[in-house]
Amino acid sequence: MSTEDMRDQALKEQANKGTKMIWVTFRKEGIHKYPAALDDPKLATGDEYDVSFLGHPHRHIFHFKVAIEVFHDDRDIEFIQFKRWMENMYADGTMKLDFKSCEMISDDLYMAITKRYPGRKIEIDVAEDGENGSHAVYDKPAPVSGI
Repeated sequence: MSTEDMRDQALKEQANKGTKMIWVTFRKEGIHKYPAALDDPKLATGDEYDVSFLGHPHRHIFHFKVAIEVFHDDRDIEFIQFKRWMENMYADGTMKLDFKSCEMISDDLYMAITKRYPGRKIEIDVAEDGENGSHAVYDKPAPVSGI
């Protein structure tokens, strides 16, 4: 075996040790509010930093990017099916989110994904109008014994 072949073999072995994830994106219209913004003095400032308007129901196009760990590199999770499954969770018209923040939306989505695909690292971005949002990293959950 040549030096180059040995190097290629070592690189392939190293690549196989890496954590691999697939990711999908989708968008969904939603309405939410941030009730504390109406009267919290840190938010309802009365100046250019005032965001009291967030206390009223308002619309966004929520942008999602979801990455999930895969255990082999030949379609362990087929990403088109994964995307369609998540889109179907939000298929009933406009999302009515009440007071939920991007982080709360992310946590809810994480719980649903983990029930379907247990034992995987997951990363979720949720953004309002593709402009501002959250990024959450959920490490592999510890196995729960007795359940």
